[in-house]
Amino acid sequence: MKYQCLMIDDDSTIAENTTEYFNLFDIRTAYVKSCTEALDFLEQNEVSLLLLDINLGEESGYDLCREIRKRFDMPILFISARNSDDDILAALHIGGDDYITKPFSLSILLAKVKAILKRYETAAEAARLASAAAPQSEPLPQRIQIAEQLWLDAAQHQLLRGDTPVPLKAMEYKMLHYLLEHRGRVVTKDEFLQNVWQDAFVGEGTLAVHIRHLREKIEQDVNAPVIIKTVWGVGYIIGDTGESN
Repeated sequence: MKYQCLMIDDDSTIAENTTEYFNLFDIRTAYVKSCTEALDFLEQNEVSLLLLDINLGEESGYDLCREIRKRFDMPILFISARNSDDDILAALHIGGDDYITKPFSLSILLAKVKAILKRYETAAEAARLASAAAPQSEPLPQRIQIAEQLWLDAAQHQLLRGDTPVPLKAMEYKMLHYLLEHRGRVVTKDEFLQNVWQDAFVGEGTLAVHIRHLREKIEQDVNAPVIIKTVWGVGYIIGDTGESN
């Protein structure tokens, strides 16, 4: 089932009030109260945006954010009564996209959520149109630069950091190669699943896990990727990769 928003908060009153308010304004929203419930929900449903509290009883929203970032791709807005600079910076560093302090106005929170959803829905539609209209990609050269001292050797089917091979699994290589073939435009998740995986039973969670593993091998900071960038709700993009030979 598709949801636009999932709230993860162990305060039942706040979670119920927020969920009910959002649903009144046609933002399909659900809530859960624990890390386990959140991960189970995400495995079984498609969610566009998360509202995540830091304190979840004896559990930590920080830890949950790290785990979600390994397995899924969607915007995460932290919501917490903790308002120190350290808390905010920590939340943003581990993968949060925004930080909202409690108590909050439901109308203002709704406006923020609507703006984010509209932005991502617009980007998703633009990416789908661009993908449909994109010309046939040209074959990659034998060796293409990804970043400084980072190359893909298409002839040898390997990734090189300088002259040192970086081990890639077969699917990681195929995904990186496909992104480079279509560099400069967003490769949608559906396109990945259809053209790279060619498996109707693979889900977005599996795709996100493989992107995470690929980033671990090519990015300086996997939580702040600069090579493979996420377009939330749409897919992934590699921009201009420099000269190739």
